[in-house]
Amino acid sequence: MAKTSAQKDEAGEAAGTGRRRESKEKRREQLINATIDSLARRGYASTTLANVSDGARLSRGIVNFHFDSKDNLLIETLQFMSDEYQANWKARYAASDDDTASRLAALVTADLDRAICTPRKVSAWFALMAEAKSRPAYQKLVWERDARYRACLTENCRMAKEEADYTFDPETVTAAIYAMQEGLWLRLALGGREYRRATALKTALEMLGTVFPCHFAPDGMPLLEAHRSKKGRRK
Repeated sequence: MAKTSAQKDEAGEAAGTGRRRESKEKRREQLINATIDSLARRGYASTTLANVSDGARLSRGIVNFHFDSKDNLLIETLQFMSDEYQANWKARYAASDDDTASRLAALVTADLDRAICTPRKVSAWFALMAEAKSRPAYQKLVWERDARYRACLTENCRMAKEEADYTFDPETVTAAIYAMQEGLWLRLALGGREYRRATALKTALEMLGTVFPCHFAPDGMPLLEAHRSKKGRRK
């Protein structure tokens, strides 16, 4: 059946609205990526709405339309990076095999995934973290990001302890792993080309082999029979 003029007008209006919405989201993402670039190159204090608009190759009026202040722009950038971080580890976790070793490997190595572990993103993250102490909004976003991840990691550390009769405290191990991950990111941010993501990944994997010897080989590869307890293996 042929469409009436009214139906065509309505379809055209809907398509136009969709394109405008897509264009708006695209511009917001352009500005956020330009902010990440600026934070990585200039740091927090020297990042301005002006150099963000120049980096995005958009007019300053568009920047003001989307973000009416530097603080709002940086909060949105931190939210974007936090959402991206959470989506990455959750996807890696969901795609892993259902044994504890594979899940732990997915969680621990997610921080070093190419999708989020790039020099510019790591540098931008630390630039924002340096301001978190005096900015409650930043602290809230960081806490929400960390809380979900750490809860999942602690649960899997607890499962590993039950399966292999380890003597460690799951929350202490979680804290140690988290500290290692932050340390590796800091090395990546400060080391430049002298410290590579592959080196950091090797460190993280070997840590798994050391802390969970019944679940991982020394090089961090998950053991196929990791569900068997340590006591069971000794019999």
